[in-house]
Amino acid sequence: MKITHFPETDSVYIDLSDRPSTETREVNTDLNIDLDAEGKLVGIDIHGNASQYVDLSSFLIETVET
Repeated sequence: MKITHFPETDSVYIDLSDRPSTETREVNTDLNIDLDAEGKLVGIDIHGNASQYVDLSSFLIETVET
């Protein structure tokens, strides 16, 4: 997983997979999701004013083992 912040547009892209995106769906005016050829989620794009939705000062990734 790779998270990229684009400060010039205040956008965040969360790349969840190495698979290429073949379709983008708009969830709402600030959120798009990218899907692969099988319809599986490969990326999330929070565009325009991402800092209103995500605390960009730090990211915490927690792994929970079952």
